[in-house]
Amino acid sequence: MIQLTPHMRIWVCIEPVDFRKGIDGLARLCLEQLEQDPFSGYVFAFRNRRATAIKVLVYDGQGFWLCQKRISQGKFHWWPRGEAAAHEIAANQLQILICAGNPERVDTPPDWRPLTEFAARAT
Repeated sequence: MIQLTPHMRIWVCIEPVDFRKGIDGLARLCLEQLEQDPFSGYVFAFRNRRATAIKVLVYDGQGFWLCQKRISQGKFHWWPRGEAAAHEIAANQLQILICAGNPERVDTPPDWRPLTEFAARAT
């Protein structure tokens, strides 16, 4: 089981991917198109062309995990756009994305607070 934690770096591939690709094909895509090391422990998320499925690839130090979610109705309506090959998101945003939600519309608390703010509240 993979647990998403706030300290994880998560990269979402902006362009749709051929979902016939497995671990090796997606790892090569990480290297060549995203210019990221698939052995880094970063989490990589990919979407198919029809926006009905997501694959998540991560290396845990021993081997690769490849997870896939295909929704039975509808599509993943939100996906990052831009000129870059990948977009970095937070762990809580990936959880929302996996549930077919829009991470930009959900108001979530920040992952951390500055120590000075915490110290001011304690006094």
